[in-house]
Amino acid sequence: MPIPESYYAGIYWPGRKEPAEACARRAEFFFRCLSQCDPIYASWFEQANSLKKALQLQFEPTYETFLRFFGRRAYKEGKDGFSFSAWTGHEEDGRGGMVMLRCGSAAEVVQNNCLLYLPSREPDMGRVLTTSVLTEMMRALVLAWEPDWGGVISSAYRDLRDEPVGPPYTGWLMYFAHHWGVVPPLPSPVRVEPVEDKGTLVILTPERFTVDNPAHVALADEVRASLDKAGLLKESSGDRQALM
Repeated sequence: MPIPESYYAGIYWPGRKEPAEACARRAEFFFRCLSQCDPIYASWFEQANSLKKALQLQFEPTYETFLRFFGRRAYKEGKDGFSFSAWTGHEEDGRGGMVMLRCGSAAEVVQNNCLLYLPSREPDMGRVLTTSVLTEMMRALVLAWEPDWGGVISSAYRDLRDEPVGPPYTGWLMYFAHHWGVVPPLPSPVRVEPVEDKGTLVILTPERFTVDNPAHVALADEVRASLDKAGLLKESSGDRQALM
């Protein structure tokens, strides 16, 4: 049986030092918005060395909780910044999801980022991997963390087209902050819409993007070339180290 194409949502922003209080406020807002995207994001657990222990570490994603987490040595990263991960408690492979977060750091070499691993098995996959849900997910990521760029990425397409341009990678959905550059006119059926006053969201296809569809790959290649020509696929310092 073939392994389903996998997807993740990721956003990136370099060199923005923020105290634990600011990061905790952003995290609370993000997890609250994420819980409204799909029921699988209603419960969260800290990670641990064993499944049994991790299932005992359920937490409420509140400001006070994150402030307590970011005060722990285990969640501090370097001279400044915080590193934290959580999962939804789904024991079956491909179900639920996981968040990996790095925030508050002034470092340029390894970027701040927030990665959300998306389900790869039904029925979660069918519900979550839709443009309506993923659009709200990207809005939650952008409004909470105010990144430079990000998107919902097909790992298969990323691996297929890693060179010569990118990151930013070309995704099923892509986000560019206003200061990153202006999104050029793009071919149908690509949809472009604002994320409040933060930036621009690009949605390649209304249906699930997949490399098994030659039309999707051709469209992604065309959009990729347009974005590169417009200067949006510029590599910033530390991108290679920060990306999965």
